[in-house]
Amino acid sequence: MAVTAGMVKELRESTGAGMMDCKKALEETNGDMEKAVEVLREKGLAKAAKKAGRIAAEGLVESYIHGGRIGVLVEVNSETDFVAKNDEFKQFVKDVAMQIAASNPLYIRREEVSEEVIQKEREILRAQALNEGKPEKIVDKMVEGRIDKFFKEVCLLEQPFIRDPEITIQDLLNQKIAKIGENLSIRRFVRFEVGEGIEKKEENFAEEVAKQINS
Repeated sequence: MAVTAGMVKELRESTGAGMMDCKKALEETNGDMEKAVEVLREKGLAKAAKKAGRIAAEGLVESYIHGGRIGVLVEVNSETDFVAKNDEFKQFVKDVAMQIAASNPLYIRREEVSEEVIQKEREILRAQALNEGKPEKIVDKMVEGRIDKFFKEVCLLEQPFIRDPEITIQDLLNQKIAKIGENLSIRRFVRFEVGEGIEKKEENFAEEVAKQINS
């Protein structure tokens, strides 16, 4: 069964889970609404979504420096100071800092990407597709697929987790919310790389970080 926008909306309203999570659950269950709800509950996503509206104003600011070449500061919030001192929460914040160092996201979530940036990316991707000789009638569909890939590259929550590429950072966040029992939120980050913006010999420091983490 084809999953429609209306079905996704209905599931989202009944569970409070994210739009993409609802779409995946419906696709996984071939459009069966009840089974999709079960899938979201099993993954802890519905439970996590209900907590997402609660204010998270405590938390930690974590730093990560890789070889004196890449530096990251990230703020991750929790609802209480008690959770902010929890080892599970601390490890999560460290993992997020290392993710940012390795994968160099530009935004936390796709809603932060301005329409101007998206439109410019669409124009570039459209030109690329046409230059590749793709038929005009399928170019727009290709562009939307590549825009989705663009979001997965530049938005932290949509990136594959460096320690487990089978899940995204959003999946990891949802797991921690469900396990810890509080709303958690990645609020902001800044990433510095030596020589950034200066023309220099290409060196993949981000790849070094990923290798260190997975070793």
